[in-house]
This record gives sequence, structure tokens and C-alpha cells, in this order.
Amino acid sequence: MTKQIMIVGVGGQGTLLASRILGNAVTDAGYDVKVSEVHGMSQRGGSVVTYVKYGDAVYSPIVDRGTADLILAFEPLEAYRALPYLKQSGKMIANTQQIDPMPVIIGAMAYPEHICEKLDAVCDLTAVDALQLAVQAGSQKCVNVVLIGVMAKSTEIPYEKWLETIRNTVPAKFLDMNLKAFELGYQAAK
Repeated sequence: MTKQIMIVGVGGQGTLLASRILGNAVTDAGYDVKVSEVHGMSQRGGSVVTYVKYGDAVYSPIVDRGTADLILAFEPLEAYRALPYLKQSGKMIANTQQIDPMPVIIGAMAYPEHICEKLDAVCDLTAVDALQLAVQAGSQKCVNVVLIGVMAKSTEIPYEKWLETIRNTVPAKFLDMNLKAFELGYQAAK
């Protein structure tokens, strides 16, 4: 049994912390895990992709097209770009917060409309307003942990193991709001 997860987003959204939390949680649960990060132009708002594979024995961190069990998308357009990696029976979790890429910002292109509706028509999609939940938890910077909470419900890793991992991964001064963000995401999951 090997699970393949892609985390996709835009630079600055906290995708790398999310992948670290996920990697630590599956390691602590006793699985072999491989993580690979692709940064792109992440410091300028570009795409960031992280592959996380875990199971009894994992030999490569790369997720091939059509093989991802789950895609955790921090932004709708990034979700749409990652769709070819999702396998037929896979699940996608997408934040509904739109972040305009540079071509849209400078007026060279329009942001595609109705992305979540298009995704919902072709895959098992859970769309969540993670920004609103993060603000409710105490900071918009908690979007990543809200999404981890939504994803956690789709895994076999026990709830308490996730809380323990967050406590061991997030700096103490941000711990309470991140635990609240996780809980709000977990409750929002279907």
C-alpha cells in the first residue's frame, strides 16, 4: 500500500510547512515516507509543488501523471493545473481563494472562470474557503493548516497523531491558532 499526495499552491502560501506536517505525521504513524519539493518561482508568487508518498516501502518521491491518490490545492488555478496527476478514483481538496498569477495581474490574460465547478464535474472535489476559516482561527497565514485539517479526515492517520505532529512542528507562539485552524478544517471536511 502506497499513498501518493501532491500539494500545490503559490509561493508564500505555506505549502512547504504543510508538506512538513504531512511528512512528519505519516513518519510518526510508522510509514516510510519520501517528500520532494519543486519550488519554481515560488518567491515571486509562482507555482510550488510538493510530492509526498508514503507506505510500507517507498522508493521514489515523484508522483506521475494519473497516479495521485489526493491533491491538496491551495489555489483553484493550481488545482486545475494539477488535475492530470489525479488518478480516476482520486480525491482533490481545493481552497477557493483565488490568487492572480502575474499574466492576470499585468492584464495579459484573464483568470479562468468557474474553476471549482469545472473540477467538481470531473473529479471528487472538496472545495473549502480555507482563508475564511484561517481568519476565524486567528490569522490568514493558517490557510495551510486549515487545508491539512481538511485532508486529515481523508487519511487513516488518527486525529490525535495529527495534533501531536502539529505541536511538534509549529513554533510555540503560533501553536494555539494553528491547532484551531486544524480543527476548523477537520470539521469542514466531508
